[in-house]
Amino acid sequence: MGFFPNYDREGPGLPPDAPRKTSLPRFWEVLSRDFWDVFRAGFLALVGCLPFFVGVAFALYSHVLIFAPLFGLVGGALAGPELCALADTILRGLRDEPGFWWHTYRRVWKRSAKASLLPGAVGGGLLAAQFFLLFHAGALHLNAATGAALAAGIILVLGLSLYLWPQLALMELTFGQMLKNAALLFIGQLPRSLAALAIMGGYWGLILRFFTLAVTLLPLTNFWVPALPAVFLIYPGLEQNFHIEETLREREASARRARQAQTKN
Repeated sequence: MGFFPNYDREGPGLPPDAPRKTSLPRFWEVLSRDFWDVFRAGFLALVGCLPFFVGVAFALYSHVLIFAPLFGLVGGALAGPELCALADTILRGLRDEPGFWWHTYRRVWKRSAKASLLPGAVGGGLLAAQFFLLFHAGALHLNAATGAALAAGIILVLGLSLYLWPQLALMELTFGQMLKNAALLFIGQLPRSLAALAIMGGYWGLILRFFTLAVTLLPLTNFWVPALPAVFLIYPGLEQNFHIEETLREREASARRARQAQTKN
């Protein structure tokens, strides 16, 4: 008996070339097929974020404001390539792309490492600074409106990051173009965006609430638990706007024709 439901088996009236599943059956299909790939990418993303977590924790408990954005910038930059590679791993599963995970992961990491530094640094610095101010709201005598603004800022950064890392994994755009696209996509499919944010917020909220227990389970749940359903929810908007699968098919066909022409010559 398998751990996951088997949605791949053909049943009565289901032809081998049946259309792609949707909703929960599709989610379980991707999860059961690509679990270990997503798990390993999520674990590496967790490792990549450790400098950010440690730095922010040190800033919070040392009560030194300048440490928060400083450690956030450095930790976010270090985490960027791993977060981008995690998004790429999940996206490959969602478009049913075959391949050897480690070979692909290394290639994507190397290709996107430099481009991921700035988004990671900016996002990490903003998150760390906002967390610090929110954590010290009482000591700094911040009013409720300022606290709400800081919380909204954190949500905004996380919401934009949902669409930022997939773009980095898929396309070569400037940071400004990616931010603009991320904002438009976030607003354009707001219910899915909010649902994805709720999954991420709920996950990290439980981690903080039950920290002693959760920290022992974190290597197992790492980043794959919130990232897979979150990217699954926003993928239709990415596909609709960027025509990812069609573009990649055309690119592969073009590369294949070029190889054939080179072989003939």
